[in-house]
Amino acid sequence: LVARTGQDANRDAALALLTEDGVDLSGVTTSDTEKTGVALIAVDAKGENQIVVASGANGELSPDDIEIADAADAVLCQLEVPVACVMAAMRAASGLFAVNLAPALPVPVQLLEAAGLLIVNEVEAEFYGDSLHRGDGLVALTLGGQGSVLYRAGKEIARAPVFTVPVIDTTGAGDTFCGALIVALAEGQEPGEALRFGSAAAALAVSKAGAQPSLPWRSEVDAFLKDHD
Repeated sequence: LVARTGQDANRDAALALLTEDGVDLSGVTTSDTEKTGVALIAVDAKGENQIVVASGANGELSPDDIEIADAADAVLCQLEVPVACVMAAMRAASGLFAVNLAPALPVPVQLLEAAGLLIVNEVEAEFYGDSLHRGDGLVALTLGGQGSVLYRAGKEIARAPVFTVPVIDTTGAGDTFCGALIVALAEGQEPGEALRFGSAAAALAVSKAGAQPSLPWRSEVDAFLKDHD
């Protein structure tokens, strides 16, 4: 993980589960002036959520903070840090480079053209329009209850329906989908299989409350897919 936190109690809370789960936090730096970023999450009776994010110290993250190991199979970025940091990660990445274009913000054309995978929801897809398909990489579009679609050069190459599960909380489902899809693609799974793997992980995430606590382990995703063959 590459990020920046403040020197406050929220830092410990934000990193506690990551530490417990063995995430490498050596790339997390500390700000002397800004507080740790926070997100206010509201969840309705149907499990749908609205999130307001204050990036805090992440807004201070610098391209000089971006160090990517040469052995990294994949790099995933999002837009809650300065775009310059995402561009630095793109230049440093040697494996699959993916960007979840959330929240939707103007980005350099080079980023859209060079990414191996862009991930958007319907709102973000509308914001970026045809520019999503400028490069040779993959574009994954999530459609909520209608599943997800994978494109290359503007043409659909795979589609995955959602799995029917009890929806408790959709918070973190998109992040789960991103991570699982990238793992599957980095492993060399076929596009359709990778999309289904991401959808399965997201289904497991929405069936539990919380953001980080709802993310499934690999063994849970594999077992879920085996049960749904």
